[in-house]
Amino acid sequence: AVVLCAYLEMEGIDLRDRSVIELGAGTGLLGIVATLLGAHVTITDRAAALEFLESNVEANLPSELRPRAVVKELTWGKDLGNFPPGAFDFILGADIIYLEETFAELLQTLEHLCSEQTVILLSCRIRYERDNKFLKMLRGRFSVYEVHYDSSKDVHIYKAQRGCHKDDF
Repeated sequence: AVVLCAYLEMEGIDLRDRSVIELGAGTGLLGIVATLLGAHVTITDRAAALEFLESNVEANLPSELRPRAVVKELTWGKDLGNFPPGAFDFILGADIIYLEETFAELLQTLEHLCSEQTVILLSCRIRYERDNKFLKMLRGRFSVYEVHYDSSKDVHIYKAQRGCHKDDF
């Protein structure tokens, strides 16, 4: 999450007034930073993580920005009716590619949340062959490019979109 947060800031990715969803938020760091960068953010995770996420958002966002960050339950492949299809400008995920049994549901969720213009940014370490398997599955449905590699932390950042948009955000 730290590498993707730094990437958003250092690359000057313009999130002002953009609609952003963070998947598998964990601590919510990425969603909090996206909010601080001006986005309207939906920070998601499974039910068990929501109370912790809420307290992190409250502790780390100034009160005037809190209305721009909403914490919501999302179990990949389920709960999708609670999220309008294609409603997000950016989908962010940090270190969410690790359980092979969730790959199909994660892809289904990405497809549901994406429009033609949506930019997906995923940061991850490639630890196991299964991680490459997910990237191959992702490439089957989206145009995928590695946009950054942090060698000190061994973290890759991938950009994915429907169709063939190699360049601009």
